Amino acid sequence: MKCILAKKIEMSQVYRPDGTVIPVTLVQAGPCVVTQVKTQDKDGYVAVQLGFLNAKRLNKPMEGHLKDLPKLKIVREFRLPSAGELKKGDVLEAAIFEPGETIEVTGRSKGKGFQGVVKRHGFHGHPASHGHKDQLRMPGSIGAGGVQRVFKGLRMAGRMGDENVTVKNLNVVEVRDGGILAIKGAIPGGRNGIIAIQTVK
Repeated sequence: MKCILAKKIEMSQVYRPDGTVIPVTLVQAGPCVVTQVKTQDKDGYVAVQLGFLNAKRLNKPMEGHLKDLPKLKIVREFRLPSAGELKKGDVLEAAIFEPGETIEVTGRSKGKGFQGVVKRHGFHGHPASHGHKDQLRMPGSIGAGGVQRVFKGLRMAGRMGDENVTVKNLNVVEVRDGGILAIKGAIPGGRNGIIAIQTVK
C-alpha cells in the first residue's frame, strides 16, 4: 500500500487522445521523509509516519522527535497492513504512483461558517406565497411537543465545513515531472491545503 502527503495546487484538465476532457486536480506530492515506523510488537499497530514541507523552526518536542532528520512542518501517520522495507529517514516521491492507480484522498474541507438549514442540509424552505412572511428559509417544526426536548442529531443550522473529508475511488491520471500528480476529479480543501493520498487497501 502506497501513501504520501501533498499540497493542493489547482484544478485543470487533461485531454485524452480521443478528444475527451478529464477534469483533474494538480497536487505537489512529496518529497516526504519517513519520520517513524510503528510496529505491532512495539506500538500495538503498524503505521508509517511521514513528514512534509520544510519548517523554519520547531518546538522542543518535535525537535526531539525529528532528531537527525530535516526540520519538517507537517507530520502525519498512515496505518498500513505492513510497513514493508520502509525505515526512518527514507524519502518518498510522487514517482511511487502510476497512472491508472485507484487512490483515496483525505483533506480538510473549506470552512463556510454558520449556515442555515437550506444550505447546510438541503431543506427546500417554505412556500413563498401570501401568509408566509419571513418564513422562506426557516427550519419549520423541530418535533413533537410531548417529549419536551430536542432529539440528538436533529438537522439544524450550525457551523458548516472545515472538517476532515475522505474521497474514495479517485484515479491518478498523470505523474508529471517535479512531483506533480494529476488526480481525476475534485478533492477537498482550498489551494495550498495539505492532503493525504493513499492507494485503496
